[in-house]
Amino acid sequence: MSMPSAPAGPPDELRRRLGVSDAVVIGLGSMIGAGIFAAPAPAARAAGSGLLIGLALAAVVAYCNATSSARLAALYPASGGTYVYGRERLGEFWGFLAGWSFVVGKTASCAAMALTVGSYVWPGQAHAVAVAAVVALTAVNYTGVQKSALLTRVVVAVVLAVLAALTVTSLASGAADAGRLGAGSDATFGGVLQAAGLLFFAFAGYARIATLGEEVRDPARTIPRAIPIALGIAFAVYAVVAVSVLSVLGPQQLGASVAPLSDAARAAGADWLVPVVRIGAPVAALGSLLALILGVSRTTLAMARDRHLPHVLAAVHPRFQVPHRAELVVGAVVAVVAATVDLRGAIGFSSFGVLAYYAIANASAWTLTPAEGRPARIIPLVGLTGCLLLAFSLPLASAFTGTAVLAAGAAAYGVRRGRSIRRA
Repeated sequence: MSMPSAPAGPPDELRRRLGVSDAVVIGLGSMIGAGIFAAPAPAARAAGSGLLIGLALAAVVAYCNATSSARLAALYPASGGTYVYGRERLGEFWGFLAGWSFVVGKTASCAAMALTVGSYVWPGQAHAVAVAAVVALTAVNYTGVQKSALLTRVVVAVVLAVLAALTVTSLASGAADAGRLGAGSDATFGGVLQAAGLLFFAFAGYARIATLGEEVRDPARTIPRAIPIALGIAFAVYAVVAVSVLSVLGPQQLGASVAPLSDAARAAGADWLVPVVRIGAPVAALGSLLALILGVSRTTLAMARDRHLPHVLAAVHPRFQVPHRAELVVGAVVAVVAATVDLRGAIGFSSFGVLAYYAIANASAWTLTPAEGRPARIIPLVGLTGCLLLAFSLPLASAFTGTAVLAAGAAAYGVRRGRSIRRA
């Protein structure tokens, strides 16, 4: 005798399947990803011995963004994250701009993660491996969010084990020198800000929890708990890894490194750990890519529902309960980008888009009333100010390109809006 299936909601809605632990793991899969293997080097080049100050600054801005996002996500538990919050609190244009910032910024992130996989697995065929990774993970996401959460648990466990081995080995080695951790005269205000902006790329993964709001059980309770837990764990991991790598390599050698964690293992005299790190890096990148595709497809779904993107992408699969058309289109776009672009500049461009996205989240949180769970006023104020400051402290090419892409999106919105008004 067959068991009755769980009651389904409306055909264009997703099913709530994720609990607190699932949401935390998905957030960690995004934050403790390839960024931990790559971001310390460009951040050290920018900040020098002020690297740890830049990390702390990025964490403060991320905390404010996370708090604002958590309060908004509990109030608006729908797919789309800040696209929904901006639309509901600030107006349709700001919601569109948030969604546009997220989709274009995170598409660049997806391509960067896929290319990281290719660079470590088969450097001579990095683009081909990147495309294969995108196709495989799109297939996993297509079959249901619970399978994605399960795979992410495995990825997070592997990456944490690799990072723990590296940290313990580095700090216990004779190469570790606590004197390398202090900020010296090479640390400038502008350099620290730029490093914070680059490191923010790694913290931004908690957005995935909010963008999955429609698939979380009891979102008013689950999301405000999951976001700070995931962010706290990620910051602790980043801080410990940064301290261990910096103490072994020093800021100059770290800034010049192409593979900083592998170089730290060598400097610590643990050559046996180098291949382990080289395995951990693509696994981490796969975890990030998996969660990124999830988040971009859900924001695409929300924008398609409002016809800011083709409405055909708003469909939800009747069996798997995922936005299957949005996932296929996102996967195809990311595969094309990963096959054609260079990895350089992707982190900066992605950081600019995501910082713009969170600036709108903080502005939205500012409008909340106490009855709606408004955070202390200082939190969205610091978050908004910090996002704008870090965005325009990024390398000039990243800031210029990011501004141009946002302006193009705003212009497209204006044209579409004008046509709608004329038809009415």
